[in-house]
Amino acid sequence: MSLFTRSSQPQDTTEGERDADGGGAAAEEVTQEAMGEAGAPDDPIRPGWFGWRRRYPRTARGVSVGTTVLAGLLLLVALLSPARLDRMDLQSFLRLPVEAIVLAAVLLVLPPKVRRIAAVFFGLFIGVLTLLKLMDMGFRQTMARPFDLVFDWVMLGNATDWLRESFGRTGEVLAIAGVIILFLAVLVLCTLAVVRLTNVMSRHRPRAVLTTLVLGTVWVTCFNLGVQFGGVAFATKGYTGFLANRIQNVRNGLGDAEVFEKQSAVDAFATTPPDQLLTGLRGKDVLVTFIESYGRVAIDDPAMAPEMDATLKKGDATLKAAGFASRSGWLRSPVTGAGSWMAHSTFLSGLWVKNQQRYLNLTSGDRATLTSYFQKTGAWRTVGIVPGVRKTWPEGKYFGLDHIYDSKHLGYNGPYFSWTPVPDQFSLEAFQKLEHGKKDRDPIMAEIILASSHNPWSPIAHTIDWNDLGDGSVFEQIKKEGTDPTEVWKSQERVRTEYRKAIQYSVDSLTQWMQRYGDKNTVLVFLGDHQPVPTVTKGSTSMDVPVTIVAKDPKILDRVDGWNWTDGLKPADDAPEWGMDKFRDRFMTAFAK
Repeated sequence: MSLFTRSSQPQDTTEGERDADGGGAAAEEVTQEAMGEAGAPDDPIRPGWFGWRRRYPRTARGVSVGTTVLAGLLLLVALLSPARLDRMDLQSFLRLPVEAIVLAAVLLVLPPKVRRIAAVFFGLFIGVLTLLKLMDMGFRQTMARPFDLVFDWVMLGNATDWLRESFGRTGEVLAIAGVIILFLAVLVLCTLAVVRLTNVMSRHRPRAVLTTLVLGTVWVTCFNLGVQFGGVAFATKGYTGFLANRIQNVRNGLGDAEVFEKQSAVDAFATTPPDQLLTGLRGKDVLVTFIESYGRVAIDDPAMAPEMDATLKKGDATLKAAGFASRSGWLRSPVTGAGSWMAHSTFLSGLWVKNQQRYLNLTSGDRATLTSYFQKTGAWRTVGIVPGVRKTWPEGKYFGLDHIYDSKHLGYNGPYFSWTPVPDQFSLEAFQKLEHGKKDRDPIMAEIILASSHNPWSPIAHTIDWNDLGDGSVFEQIKKEGTDPTEVWKSQERVRTEYRKAIQYSVDSLTQWMQRYGDKNTVLVFLGDHQPVPTVTKGSTSMDVPVTIVAKDPKILDRVDGWNWTDGLKPADDAPEWGMDKFRDRFMTAFAK
């Protein structure tokens, strides 16, 4: 029948009808709806979608209107959503985005063929920006900062490793599959939404032009008058600022390598003769120990402070009974939530290593670290206890370590505790057996990484009699008695509780080791590498971590009196706070005379 064919007279067809839904689809839709309303029992019913629309015209119209409304809502959500979960509230969506008005104006003035291409392009563009917002949300939830388009791609590989080691291979596969599906869905739905609304505007061009002009006038007026609802500006240009910040961050990132290279070339000790380095520590065993995620929140947060206070007071008493004294302060880490290797390299190199590119440039260069300066003197054997390392670690050689013990070389035959390959107490006992407990040895400078307090903090070990550690098999039962990370992470408070217990376990393991094996020639420097994820910090912007020096020889602590650190294992609220990159030079200066 002629009603189901396109008109052969182009002059009788409006531009909107030709353009919408691929050229003639809109005209067919209108014609079929009219047929359905008039009723034509003698006419054959086309099979498929258009036949359904003719048979149920009111339902079809409702579906069409509903789809258009959903498309509009989707684009508004994409345009108005903040790039952080803690700002996701109703007020964020009660705004008028200038991007929607500009987009509508551009699409309305374009010719039909170009308009169709532009609609797809704009849809994909909005989808990509929405994905970037989602990436920002994820990074803010783990690292308290937005996603870096230049440096953070390598972090995605680390994230998949963490998923596999924390939740198993199945959990990793399901999570990756879910992310891929989500990303594809966002791109496809944003594109379809823009195409859908473009078709609707084309079919109702006069009304669309008028609406766009009215909304544009409203936006300009509200913007100039500063109209707000609930403290939020009604007329927003969020994507403009969002894109400007992203472009500036990319420009800064691309020029960061040159800045870092200049900073790396400045080293106050580069020309110091080896026999004049670290003379105040000669004959001492120096242990630099990082406690994973041991941040200021563990000490300051009211929900954790009572238990942590008790642990630190117990540690103080344990150390004092063994003849040790301690001083504590604060360091500001370059990272939060993750990226421990950047904090470690910042502390050891005296440079601010805030991204992966800086880390790679550092470890491929010749900048001396605290460990390599110890090695350079020839007075210490330098070793690394790195239970978190499961595969080849070429950077280890850069840090100046004569020997490295990773998770496969500590003699541990027990279970993993989620991400953690070796419990802290066992790592310290292994260090004692493999290095510290040897007779007739040279002094040791050791970098020790305690990993039990690594996210997801479930299940966690607890200290046992040191004589019962054996080969680690005893931890099989301890793990069975622990918590399930998939259950723990359903509750923010449970996550915070398990985090606090993990930090307590690490501190207990370290203070007990010092009491058991430390002597007058043992000097311990221990610190956190970074604050935990925002789930634990509850949005705190502090990047501080505690740092402590422990020694039995009073001459050691006399050398750092000028630092004004707090007596004991707990730094006072007003104790000095340094950037983590400042420690190396101040430490070497204090022990250079």
